[in-house]
Amino acid sequence: MVIADTSVWIPFFNRPDSPEKQALDALIDADEIALVGVVLAELLQGCRVRKDRDEISDALFALPYLEMTRETWVLAGETSSLLLRRGVTLPMSDLVVAAVSLERQYQVYSLDAHFKKIPGLAHYHP
Repeated sequence: MVIADTSVWIPFFNRPDSPEKQALDALIDADEIALVGVVLAELLQGCRVRKDRDEISDALFALPYLEMTRETWVLAGETSSLLLRRGVTLPMSDLVVAAVSLERQYQVYSLDAHFKKIPGLAHYHP
């Protein structure tokens, strides 16, 4: 299974000919993609009009949804602490995506290079 970061969903919705759209379509067709709440929230916060919000909601609500647990939040915090000691600061939203992926041994599909700094994280490359 793969968790796609917000950085991949943006071209999915905005650029129909993008490689990200093609890759996500293939993952969706294969039932190999899952959604986490922080990605949903980030995408909805960027909507300027209701039509965009409805389109995103319709597309994403059909995907398997992964809930956060207390352990997930602990892992996100511990990962952040480890990285901070190495001089690396990452957004909490990306740390949450990584924590869910690490817990479930899923891959992360992202255009953000800083995910490569997270130890043990598996990366999806279409």
